[in-house]
Amino acid sequence: MIYLFGSIVLSSYLTLSFKMLERLGIPAFQAIVFNYITCVITGSVVMGQFPVTSSTSAEPWFWWAVVLGTFFITTFNIIAFTAQKIGVSVASVSNKLSLVIPFLFSIYLYNEAATVWKVLGIAIALGAVYLTCLPSKSEDSSQKSIGKLVWFMPAILFLASGLIDTMVKYVETSFLNDNNQDAYLITSFGTAAVWGLIVLGAQLATGKAKLNKKAIIAGIAIGIPNYFSIWCLVHVLKHYSGNSSAIIPINNMGIVLFSTVMAWWIFKERLSKLNWMGIALSLLAIAAIAYG
Repeated sequence: MIYLFGSIVLSSYLTLSFKMLERLGIPAFQAIVFNYITCVITGSVVMGQFPVTSSTSAEPWFWWAVVLGTFFITTFNIIAFTAQKIGVSVASVSNKLSLVIPFLFSIYLYNEAATVWKVLGIAIALGAVYLTCLPSKSEDSSQKSIGKLVWFMPAILFLASGLIDTMVKYVETSFLNDNNQDAYLITSFGTAAVWGLIVLGAQLATGKAKLNKKAIIAGIAIGIPNYFSIWCLVHVLKHYSGNSSAIIPINNMGIVLFSTVMAWWIFKERLSKLNWMGIALSLLAIAAIAYG
């Protein structure tokens, strides 16, 4: 359970940190790039060596790591934009609404039991994230100014986050063990770092951006928890290898619940009665899925 708790708290911290970047005037993209560099360094320290060698590309998980790394940096930037422009609760909910994708994947590919309680829990969870995502009356005017982004961004996050969770589960089941899981994670984060450095380098070379030294510090503050959030998730899935259809939804709903409450407490994001109803339903959904 400690790995599950770690995944929930650390993943929530990541979403909340993007709101803090906005308040401190730190460019999110630069922080994200340095975050992935930090992830690579952190993983190498944990492993005791840099695991990517000339033979790494021959590993069966290598190209999965490249695809996952590409999804990492793309999705992270979308989450940052959503958290800053729309709200932490919306970003978290939109991100974790994707729980239905790995749930269906686990049922279909691994023949995990689709009990009545699990299906009921998923149905309640979808209602919970919808209610949590609804803007309060005081936010209506600001939401209108964003227009269709309120619905377009959650749709992208839904697909991208669902695919990330599904890929992590598939690769963990098919290719990973205690000897290579750190190498896989470092390769994934390294891919994200390379893409980020290419784009950031182009921005700096063309004068479209200037290097912000605070972004380096922010990247370190985000990167270490980011590495361990995925590390914890992999350990959770391995420990509960036959019940990922329950673990992933519980993990995601826990992140929604924790980050929404923290955003209300720390950033004073106002929550309506419907938002609080959504939080209450998320607790009910977690209980139903866990019981099933």
